[in-house]
Amino acid sequence: MALDPDDPRPPYQQVKGSLRASILTKKPGFQPGDKLPSGPALAKHFGVARGTVDRALDELRAEDLIVTRQGSGSFVRERTSRPVGLRPHLETAFEQQQVTLDFAGFSSETLHNALQEPLDKVRSGRFAPESITVRLLLPDTTAPMAVPVLVDGLQDEVALRERARNIALTHAGGIAHSVEMLAELGLVQSATVQVKVHRASSLFKLYILNRAEAFFGFYPLRERTVTIDDGAHTFYDVTGKDTTLFHHVAGPDDASLGSLYVQQAQMWFDSVWSTIAYERQP
Repeated sequence: MALDPDDPRPPYQQVKGSLRASILTKKPGFQPGDKLPSGPALAKHFGVARGTVDRALDELRAEDLIVTRQGSGSFVRERTSRPVGLRPHLETAFEQQQVTLDFAGFSSETLHNALQEPLDKVRSGRFAPESITVRLLLPDTTAPMAVPVLVDGLQDEVALRERARNIALTHAGGIAHSVEMLAELGLVQSATVQVKVHRASSLFKLYILNRAEAFFGFYPLRERTVTIDDGAHTFYDVTGKDTTLFHHVAGPDDASLGSLYVQQAQMWFDSVWSTIAYERQP
């Protein structure tokens, strides 16, 4: 697999990125404990010099993704559930012909940012899915919520909910525009984004990719002070960028722990989506 000549990154970073994505998405041959191909084999696979591969492996070791045993080679480090980044998994999901993405959380801000790179690759022709279906499940900000609330007495404040609504509108609208534009440009056959809200405060976030991978994390709560309409408001808020995500992958059989987690996450999302959620601007 030759490297992409249009990719501006140095060759070692491209090799590292490809191997890193394979490890994080647990592709065959890159499961925890699996031995990586030898340096010469990787150099031949990517069409690069051996030194390029060695530098890529050095960086993967620095990230604690692989371990090298003298005389035995390099192995994917064995881990239990660990915090992961969403971006490489999104890119892998977009390599499929039918892409589905379900999100439940506060505003979809992190998702909006993470989607830009795979969507850019669709626009450039490097990814070519036939369809993209996105569902966003967000809290109804027109009613009092558990957060955001004022620190003083945990009181509801309309201005804070309106601020939350504007953030959600910005990012949900950005996702809808970016995804649906792909169909308008004829780059995919079908591209849809649906948004529903529900009367529950989002204290965690959930992503489900292609009904095969789930990412779950709890929102940390932080005390913040912002100025709205010339007035300072000190309140408790969720901080999505600080959320640690844990990754679960459906295994080869329905009885595996990963399969059960993904199945239950999908069942929860579908049940809320079809029963208590309703279409409304966030």
